[in-house]
Amino acid sequence: MNENPAGNSRTKPAREGLSPGQNGLKTIAAELPHGHDPLKGKWNDSLGRHCLWTNGNLGELLHDVMTPSTWAIFKTVLVDEIEKVSLEPWVGNICGRLYLNISLVRSMAAKFGLGRKRMAMLTEEVFGRIPGDLKVPLLPMSRRRLLQNFIPLAFKTQLRMVFYKKRFPRFISEALQQFACIQGKIRSAPDKRVLRELWETEVFPYLAECSYMYQAVAKLDGGAWMGIRLKLKEELGETDTNIILTGGSTGTDHLASLGPVVGLSRLARGETDCETFAREFGHRGPHELELSFPRPAEKQGWNERLTTALREIESDGIELLERQHQARQEAWARIKQKYPHRVTRFKRLAARWEEMERNREAARSEWVRAFWLIRSYMLKAGELTGSGEDIFFHYLDEILALLEGVNSTEQYIQERRRVYESYRELPPYPALILGPFDPYGWAGDPNRRSDLYDATKYDDSKAPPVQRSEISGFPGSPGVIQGRVRVILDVEQQERLQSGEILVATATNVGWTPIFPRAAAVVTDVGAPLSHAAIVARELGIPAVVGCGNATTLLKTGDLVQVSGGQGLVEILEPAGEAGQKT
Repeated sequence: MNENPAGNSRTKPAREGLSPGQNGLKTIAAELPHGHDPLKGKWNDSLGRHCLWTNGNLGELLHDVMTPSTWAIFKTVLVDEIEKVSLEPWVGNICGRLYLNISLVRSMAAKFGLGRKRMAMLTEEVFGRIPGDLKVPLLPMSRRRLLQNFIPLAFKTQLRMVFYKKRFPRFISEALQQFACIQGKIRSAPDKRVLRELWETEVFPYLAECSYMYQAVAKLDGGAWMGIRLKLKEELGETDTNIILTGGSTGTDHLASLGPVVGLSRLARGETDCETFAREFGHRGPHELELSFPRPAEKQGWNERLTTALREIESDGIELLERQHQARQEAWARIKQKYPHRVTRFKRLAARWEEMERNREAARSEWVRAFWLIRSYMLKAGELTGSGEDIFFHYLDEILALLEGVNSTEQYIQERRRVYESYRELPPYPALILGPFDPYGWAGDPNRRSDLYDATKYDDSKAPPVQRSEISGFPGSPGVIQGRVRVILDVEQQERLQSGEILVATATNVGWTPIFPRAAAVVTDVGAPLSHAAIVARELGIPAVVGCGNATTLLKTGDLVQVSGGQGLVEILEPAGEAGQKT
């Protein structure tokens, strides 16, 4: 990970309101204060290539700033064969945050004959909407070379995916036992030599299997998963499609992302115990993929605090699921009356969707559990090498070298920690980044936009004066409701959400799920109809508007708003303070 680092570290201070003027992109890149220097923990993959990057999906998967160890593991498990064919990164680290290279996706699609409109229709459900007037830079690549390399690679990958998909039921049934067994071996490793051997024999194979399993379920079903929703939406409309494509959580069978909230409801009702709850869901939390953060199960009393908060609301997760079950039955009755000869086909498509959704969620949950195992491994490595929690500021190859008695990068660790902390002080970056990005200059600009950064037109991409009357996004979950806004930018502040308030956040993941029953509605900057916030809100019957771009900057805590989930619209009825509302 850290060999032959590219780029230079800049020492110039960031200029407020950085603008390229007529000097072009090269001038901007030359003036960035931090550059790209992996040895010092400085990553900026927006430099050196003119690409459009998005965190519309990955930012939800991991919206923490990454330590070097986390980035190293992500590169290990996310480097796709596509990169070997295209020679371009499809995931990037932009100043500590994870982004997807949309330019690479669009470039390859164009070479294979997929037009811009078709590609946008297929990807916006997952990655979010790209403004129509934003030109996506295409990367130079040879169609002939792509075909020569991609076809055999695609065949090989398909065979591997089919193999892992067949193993999926057994994998899920054995996952908890396998995790516990390997974690026990890590914790009892007596010395560095034994721990180093465990990486090759137990830990990495487990991580690889969980990663391949997740990819197999996602890739084999991904096209059909999106296709079913698009077909139903064309025939039934957005609202009824969103209602009938719930049901992944019924009875004792629930989506893995809903596991924590359903488990908490059962815990509060006395239907399960703390030990069982921790074993099943203790790996899921707001920081579940950042290795330096403790897993919820590592924190004493975490489940008791959550269940206490759950008792204060009117309806828990199970009650909300039961209510949504009734709404789904009513929707099917409407559809049967309107389309009596097609309802069987619609139900077949919906059932297929539910199966794929459950499998994807279950596979992701075990992939996340693997990250807990990696954290356990690194903590043990820190203990045996005397590095302590500095271990998280090493790259993977450096950690393995430490276990072999080699320490060649000790002088960089404190600098990496300093860079990491400076990234954490910045607000979440824009969902879309085009061209070289300076996070410090952007953060210091009072007119910055949180939805888009376009380095080629920086002055034009500053946030224009807006009338705070309404905000639009994707229809995430149907329903219309009025309530007061609670803007929460940090998941650690989630206890501030009061029952019946509208939750407004940059993005949510499974760590936010336990507070969803408290929210009257959910509004996010980042997201799409197939994002976490939308899926969980639909299952619980909570109105949601996702992928608004800059809702967290346009809405203020205390605003009285109306959320129309089916229309993807948030209307401001009364700004905060006008009725004596405290902010």
